Amino acid sequence: MPLIDQRALTGFVEHMLARVGMEADKAAATAEILVEGDMIGHETHGVGLLHWYLEAIEEGSMAKAGSYDVVADRGATFVWDGNLLPGAWLLTKALDQACERVADHGIVAAAIRNCHHTCALSAFMRRVTERGYIVQLSVSNPGAARVAPYGGTKPLLTPNPTAAGYPTSGDPILIDVSCSITTTTMTQTLAKRGEKFPGDWGLTAAGEPTDEPREITERGGTMMPLGGVDKGHKGFGLALMVDIMGQGLSGKGRANTPAGTFAQSAYLQVMDPAFFAGLDAFTAEADFTAEACRTNPPAPWNKGAVRVPGDSAAKKRRAALEKGVPVGDAAWEKLRRDAERLGVAMPVPHPAAG
Repeated sequence: MPLIDQRALTGFVEHMLARVGMEADKAAATAEILVEGDMIGHETHGVGLLHWYLEAIEEGSMAKAGSYDVVADRGATFVWDGNLLPGAWLLTKALDQACERVADHGIVAAAIRNCHHTCALSAFMRRVTERGYIVQLSVSNPGAARVAPYGGTKPLLTPNPTAAGYPTSGDPILIDVSCSITTTTMTQTLAKRGEKFPGDWGLTAAGEPTDEPREITERGGTMMPLGGVDKGHKGFGLALMVDIMGQGLSGKGRANTPAGTFAQSAYLQVMDPAFFAGLDAFTAEADFTAEACRTNPPAPWNKGAVRVPGDSAAKKRRAALEKGVPVGDAAWEKLRRDAERLGVAMPVPHPAAG
């Protein structure tokens, strides 16, 4: 697996996007978030997505230039129409605007409709937590249907990822989960490889539990909500929250989005602890709780210490900055072919790459 210097890889991705016409600010934001995804271990939502992004730009489904439209702006809240611009750029701009305003309002919230793909949500968290703010972010795709409501058999919802970032005195706590057991990308990847899910994570078209991804990708089945057959009402409830917040507050959702349209809806919120008990009080509580979790006696099936969400990401990020960003072999080969087609020089792998 090649290990690539973070700056070199970011520059390469940015150059590739620019070669197909993406404006400089959008290419820079997209490259930064994709590489961050790989650095924190979200390889399914890292630079491996670049091939798809290039195709989307070239076929016209992802806009490469222009700006969002302001649908509403009341200071502490705002709504944008993203005009199918890159989700990485839209969310970065929106989070930065929320951070600029939160010192005046305490809480700033926004909804964005018509985003193109928004990458790994946890890849956006540090830009907020490093300023001492709390961030929440969730995304759905109202034009797609991959997850049946709990107790049903017809795909209706999407995995609907939801994420939160909390500042501490050290590494931030980063929570990033899908409301379904598995993700669309993982399902498609396993189906292409002819591999099974680790458990019964899907339903056949007839509603029977299955570990076969192709029942979903080829035969009309559905991914199951988080919690599965026994407790899937919990994942279903979370998915509804994500759908209704992003789509209802932006004014664009399943009620008025044609099926098959790729246009994501996002909801974000930034909070300033200074408007509550203060940042020092917040981080003291976050530090105490996180350390209490880490020092909790591990269960017999747990081969290591208890981890807090974000611990693994922080460890992987430090390693990537020091030794290079890992890029999967299959993704690297696709990048190589795209780079050759576009006449862009590939970054040189770190000597330690294996």
